[in-house]
Amino acid sequence: MARRSKGRFIDGIVLLDKATGMSSNFALQRVKRFFNANKAGHTGALDPLATGMLPVCLGEATKFSQHLLDSDKRYLVTAKLGQRTDTSDSDGEVVQTRPLEFTEAQLMSALEHFRGDTLQVPSMYSALKYQGQPLYKYAREGIEVPREARPITVFELNFIGLEGDELTLDIHCSKGTYIRTIIDDLGEMLGCGAHVIMLRRTQVAHYPYDKMVTLEQLEALVAKAQEEQLDPSSLLDSLLLPMDTAVADFPEVNVPDASATYLMQGQAVRVSGLVADTLVRITLGTERRFVGIGEMNEDGLLAPKRLVVIHDPAKAS
Repeated sequence: MARRSKGRFIDGIVLLDKATGMSSNFALQRVKRFFNANKAGHTGALDPLATGMLPVCLGEATKFSQHLLDSDKRYLVTAKLGQRTDTSDSDGEVVQTRPLEFTEAQLMSALEHFRGDTLQVPSMYSALKYQGQPLYKYAREGIEVPREARPITVFELNFIGLEGDELTLDIHCSKGTYIRTIIDDLGEMLGCGAHVIMLRRTQVAHYPYDKMVTLEQLEALVAKAQEEQLDPSSLLDSLLLPMDTAVADFPEVNVPDASATYLMQGQAVRVSGLVADTLVRITLGTERRFVGIGEMNEDGLLAPKRLVVIHDPAKAS
């Protein structure tokens, strides 16, 4: 007999404002429990040191989390200059201390080096894998393994301020960019060393900063619901963003009701007006109900790639 999943069928995205000192997985599990969701996943881990935007996908929204993993991000970072650590952040051990001897002109010139398209060698303290194991596991054992430089793009790198030995920057970058590595490389370029002491993710894709909620806010809503003898979902579910916001940048293809049954059975259907090899967001009928993503082929056919399952709420456990 198939094992029944625990939790209710609830689909959407929560913009969590993760606090410092907790892992992204811990935060994810708390959100999942508050919403009593049967399935949840996050869209790119933040280090325990880091705070800020962590989109948590619930239910069928998890099918589109990869598109948020691949999206651009924006960070506010403060670096301590003059000290280099083994992890490139304040959670690590100081391995070198040097004086600050650069000029303002040298700092601005160094910052320019990181703008645009560059190659970055990932930190040993990252979750990238080498021979099946995350790099940070090797690092904790004192083992250095080869890492290939990867192409990244820094769309914006804005100087916010320098107070004493603390430098604050605003960085808008492509997926796979390690802010700790930028700070470590900058410190070496300036000849003084540097490490991250504050990191806050302020944006993922197009999601608005003011829609974030903290675990404390979610906990307070659950407590309020219990006091008023309400189902917590009556207060929590209004915080969910639609799951198709994860693919909002994809062009929409609206499939008429006459073709909907074929599409939802996984068959390609004919549509017009889009270029082949284009990923699209699929909606059905006059209600424009989002049902997944697909790809246009050279024959003008829309082939479904990831379709959502429409659940009967009465079957939720």
